[in-house]
Amino acid sequence: MILAITVFLALFGHMLAPHSPIAINPREGERPPAFMSGGSWTYPLGTDRQGRDVLSRILVGTKYSIAVAVTVTVIGGLLGTAVGTLAGYRGGWLDTLLMRAVDASLTFPGILLALVLVASVGPGFWVVVIVLAFSVWPRFSRLVRAEVLAWKQRDFVALARVAGGRGFYITMKHILPNTLNSIVVMATLQIGWAIVIEATLGFLGVGIPPPTPTWGNIVADGRTYVASAWWISLFPGIAITVVVLSFNMLGDWLRDALDPTLRQA
Repeated sequence: MILAITVFLALFGHMLAPHSPIAINPREGERPPAFMSGGSWTYPLGTDRQGRDVLSRILVGTKYSIAVAVTVTVIGGLLGTAVGTLAGYRGGWLDTLLMRAVDASLTFPGILLALVLVASVGPGFWVVVIVLAFSVWPRFSRLVRAEVLAWKQRDFVALARVAGGRGFYITMKHILPNTLNSIVVMATLQIGWAIVIEATLGFLGVGIPPPTPTWGNIVADGRTYVASAWWISLFPGIAITVVVLSFNMLGDWLRDALDPTLRQA
């Protein structure tokens, strides 16, 4: 239910927002939420220092935060699956070379890469996507390689080779379909991870630049006003926590549901 609501808000949140997420109204600055003294239902979750509606910013920010996470997972998943499949099926020196590239990518700090790219080309949506995809694809590669190494030893793959099947056909027809369950589970977990890291980059000022609202930079807007206007950071923080936990729980459920040994147990 939570994930369905999140997807709905990512698609239509900008239409449901009661106010412009970037409109500045200093006279309404730091207005508390409606349930507190001095609050108003005009701004149900209060306003920030510049008088921008927190609810509207969270609703619109959902689109950008989810878009980054999904794009990163798709790009990283496709690249990592291709590399892992090639390494696992071919083996030999190619496997060694690709896996060393995977190891090198895993040791490179994503936030440091973000700082370098921002300093070089400036902050933006695709800068964040490139940084996070660079961190995601090795995880898919390791998972898929392990799956391919296991599946290519099965009898039905050997029979396909005897029947004259080529490597690409065998991989696409017999091996990859059997790895999809693991890839789907990994993807759901990586979406949650990408949301957290995108919010971290936004909080540090190297994510999608203002005035575009994302959950991370909304939290950052309120970090210096926690004592006087705690709601600015609290509500987007709650959104991040709930959505990430939901994706992680979905991943755990899919792992149990798609694993035949766990399902039988």
